[in-house]
Amino acid sequence: MSAPMYRRLVSDGPLLFCGGPYSNLEATRALLAAAASRRIPPERIVCTGDVVAYGADAKATIDLVRQAGIHVVMGNCEEALAQAATDCGCGFAPGSTCDRLSAAWFAHAQSELGPTERTWMAALPRRLDVELAPAGVTLAVVHGSLDAINRFVFASPPALKAADLERCGTDGIVAGHCGLPFTEVVGGRLWHNPGAIGVPANDGTPRVWFSVIAPGPGYVEIEHVSLDYDHRAAAAKMRAVGLPDGYADALATGLWPSCDVLPPAEAAARGVPLEAAVLRWKACPRGQRTSPAADVASTSWTRMTARVQGPPPHDAQSGNEAPAENVSVWPQRQQP
Repeated sequence: MSAPMYRRLVSDGPLLFCGGPYSNLEATRALLAAAASRRIPPERIVCTGDVVAYGADAKATIDLVRQAGIHVVMGNCEEALAQAATDCGCGFAPGSTCDRLSAAWFAHAQSELGPTERTWMAALPRRLDVELAPAGVTLAVVHGSLDAINRFVFASPPALKAADLERCGTDGIVAGHCGLPFTEVVGGRLWHNPGAIGVPANDGTPRVWFSVIAPGPGYVEIEHVSLDYDHRAAAAKMRAVGLPDGYADALATGLWPSCDVLPPAEAAARGVPLEAAVLRWKACPRGQRTSPAADVASTSWTRMTARVQGPPPHDAQSGNEAPAENVSVWPQRQQP
């Protein structure tokens, strides 16, 4: 069965977005519990793919995701496993740490999955267009980039994002794959990565990340949310099935076993804790958007504002709520 190219979802309420559950059953359960506590139903949860990867519970995680009824976009792991490929399709350098570790979890996942799971993975859409009706905003949800399911897209550099945003036909893109949460405005359009649920964000903490995007009149509010879960149990199960220590250790340390795929800026931020934040983005009317090149070069940002999560800051002199900071990209990291 070939995967449909895209589907469409219309929502008048908040949507929860998450990246790869990565066969981490404990983290996936915690995510669903967090959604329930926010009264976000499964039909308003969107996963950017890679339900199966590094963890111990490939089949159980798929079963939970399917039973919950959340939306899932095909990731490169689903594509590879559905086709009975020989590797996950990430394109890691042969012999690298990432290549060695991925070979181990891929073989484990292959042994756990049967025809039912592979048929489900093969039928996942490669793109889901999400319309946030009150805001008048539509976002294209993909796994990697617009054309390449296995392309790593990070907060740096902006050129690839600008090219995809110019031709996506929507107000922005939500993508996964790279494992690091970020939000950026390029050329008046939004690029958002909610982060991954199955593995920490290489920030030196065991927390994992998801996001909630809530529509308002003419704007959307984007909340980057950290999530605590029983990472010790997840790591113990990885070791019990014979998976290498690299990613099992990472669940506790919050540090990836390899930074081979990271651009210099992201590699330099290894171990620097992320701060959860709430962003507000006002989409530009399509006829008024600046060129991506002009936006990237600009030092004045008026389309996205950010506050660190918590009570709104107040101006000490006036007693009024202090204005949110104009930003081009989140995260703004704590200093080590």
